[in-house]
Amino acid sequence: MPAALRACLRSSRPNFLILAPLCAGLAIAAAWADGQAFATLDALLVLLGALLAHAAVNLFNEHHDFHSGLDELTERTPFSGGSGSLPERPEAAPAVLMAAWGCLVGVMLIGVWFLWRAGPVMLLYGLVGLALVVAYTGWLTRRPWLCLLAPGVGFGLLMVPGAYQALTGTLTATAVTAALVPTLLVSALLLINQLPDIDADRRVGRDHLAIRLGPRRAARLVAVLLGLAFAVVPVAWWMGALPGTAWLMWLALPAAAWLAHGLWCLPAEVAQGELAPLLPLMGLNVATLLGSLALLNVGLFLAG
Repeated sequence: MPAALRACLRSSRPNFLILAPLCAGLAIAAAWADGQAFATLDALLVLLGALLAHAAVNLFNEHHDFHSGLDELTERTPFSGGSGSLPERPEAAPAVLMAAWGCLVGVMLIGVWFLWRAGPVMLLYGLVGLALVVAYTGWLTRRPWLCLLAPGVGFGLLMVPGAYQALTGTLTATAVTAALVPTLLVSALLLINQLPDIDADRRVGRDHLAIRLGPRRAARLVAVLLGLAFAVVPVAWWMGALPGTAWLMWLALPAAAWLAHGLWCLPAEVAQGELAPLLPLMGLNVATLLGSLALLNVGLFLAG
């Protein structure tokens, strides 16, 4: 494999790209639970569009962090700090940027298809989505609350209802309430993954809640977001917005509770830059996020 292509693949962070299909999959599962008819081709395009959008964000982020000098300042972990591909191969930076724009063009082409299929409302989803992809690294990371909310909104409240509307031409309470789960979980993922990079991010001008709150208070906010995500299911079920099978997501509750306890009682030495107590929690957070979304997908499919 050519070095530039390998750098592009690594910069897309393939180990984490499963997140986008799981979020878009909630739209497909919700449509199935609601008894809505949709074409198989459309469902596949929804999944592909989500995957390309996620890859584009990662590629733009890697390119920006390399040129800003952030890559040289961060202490890389398996869950944060970038892939390290561009510091190892600086000559691949133009290829990574081209790959990012290529993924974005792919998303736009899929968007044009659904604009034709589902109508002008898809233009709103598309424009907001493109704005989030392009503006995130360079602009939103300097605005604390927007930085926290943008990834969750992108993967949740934008991707899930947008995909549902693309598939069915309508929108239901099932899709909107299901979207709240990834909205909260992805925002929590972003925040915990920013904890190891606080000093480096501050030095390149970023301003997010991990910087504002510090590691211990930011970790407690992550725990709150996790709790709210799991609270969506009983509240939405009680309101009739989610089927009873959505409770399947609660099989991941013990892991989430253990994670929330660890975050709430984060050792003080993490504030002094000691990452060892944080890394197992970061890994458990990824597993909890993916497992919860997978279980919610299954639960919605079982309701169909």
